[in-house]
Amino acid sequence: MNEEKKGTGITGHTHMVAMIGSPVEHSASPATHSLAYRKMGIDAVFLVFDVQEKDLANVMGAFRAMKGWVSTTVTMPLKQAVIPYLDELSDAARLMSSVNMIKKEEDGRLVGHNTDGQGFVNNLKKHDVEIKGKVMTLIGVGGAGSAIFVQSALDGLARLDVFAREGGRSYKHAYELKEAVEKSCECQINIYPLEDKEQLKRSIAESDILANGTNVGMGEGNTKTPVPAEVIKPGMVVADVIYSPLETQLLKEAKARDCTIVNGLGMLNEQAVVADRIRFGIEIPIEEIKAELAE
Repeated sequence: MNEEKKGTGITGHTHMVAMIGSPVEHSASPATHSLAYRKMGIDAVFLVFDVQEKDLANVMGAFRAMKGWVSTTVTMPLKQAVIPYLDELSDAARLMSSVNMIKKEEDGRLVGHNTDGQGFVNNLKKHDVEIKGKVMTLIGVGGAGSAIFVQSALDGLARLDVFAREGGRSYKHAYELKEAVEKSCECQINIYPLEDKEQLKRSIAESDILANGTNVGMGEGNTKTPVPAEVIKPGMVVADVIYSPLETQLLKEAKARDCTIVNGLGMLNEQAVVADRIRFGIEIPIEEIKAELAE
């Protein structure tokens, strides 16, 4: 481990890891990763930048050109939009058609990865929830939803019912994922329009796990929810990819129905472990970091 530096510790050799997306001001990633890098002796800082899709070409051009900018975390709504700007995709990112982390290799190639799916599954395990042999209803097939879709099916779900807005880009994408994933696993995958409220009610009633892969409910004070409270099955597991607020309206309503609730902060932390393993070849002490940040 590097000797502790005086002052800020930032020098002309310090590398930057960035997060791009919108909104990003709420992100817990800068604190988590920057503390991890200090503990592990990595000369890097983690910063966030609010980037709209219309500005993505300029931002990716800067990323490619700037030597000290070594990696980028990608969040909503850019996880799919960023793909055309990359030179290569990992197997997971290719299958999911979604990227949440980009590593700039030594030869300058920009390689897209996806650690969201592993983060989601690992977070469930930390809440004593195993997905093998279970039935899940998933709302949304955007960047995070795609990752949950693929990883959960590959990790042994018995059945996955997926809901997306009919006719939208995600709805078409869900069928593309279904075709690709079913070649690699035995999970029964069903795609339904989110507008079909009766089917949504049936699917949730038959599920062990309900997962929200959308940004509906994001932001402090937001009372929107992706599904009506009355369709949440009492006692089931309800997981949300959102972590700001930590308890979304969906999770509040699930909690009131005696459900096991899982917010998105654990998913964020677990995918961070995988991401930094890819970025720097390190195993960050996530539990130690969580405890220190909670003080």
